[in-house]
Amino acid sequence: MQDYLEICRIVATHGVRGEMKAELYCDSAAFLAKAKTLYWDAQGQRPVNIRGVRAQGNLALITLEGVEDMDAARAARGKTLYMAHDAVKLPKGRYFIQDIIGCTVVDAETGREYGKVKDITHPGAQDIYTVVDEAGGEHMFPAVPEFLKQLDPENGIVRISPIPGMFDEAVNGDME
Repeated sequence: MQDYLEICRIVATHGVRGEMKAELYCDSAAFLAKAKTLYWDAQGQRPVNIRGVRAQGNLALITLEGVEDMDAARAARGKTLYMAHDAVKLPKGRYFIQDIIGCTVVDAETGREYGKVKDITHPGAQDIYTVVDEAGGEHMFPAVPEFLKQLDPENGIVRISPIPGMFDEAVNGDME
């Protein structure tokens, strides 16, 4: 598991007092606000205190210590901010996406390995896991109880019950 997680990316300035629009990599602006300190780097070497966070649609408006005007906010555009992994507690059974990416996907009944989680997206009602097999082929499955049986990121395992065909042919990206 990573010590510092990507939490948002600055996409634009907002106003003239240093407030910035941020694309969230977390559930909500309220979740982001739980972390009192963010980091400008993935190693936690450049901390910055949060002065304010509020929601604006699917973005957050954030104010950070040391970013006092539009020029400073403009300089931060495109930068990713990180949060310490232990800055907030998740409810039991909930995990950060970054903790699941890289886990080995195995059959809950047979133990067969299907590959590793490459990505998790949320295009609709549930998350979609993309799994890369040993040959580099990609397979996808929805994270619903019928398929996803157990998340165990502490041990690097995702247990599933796939239906026939789910891991037979890889997705190649060609749409016909």
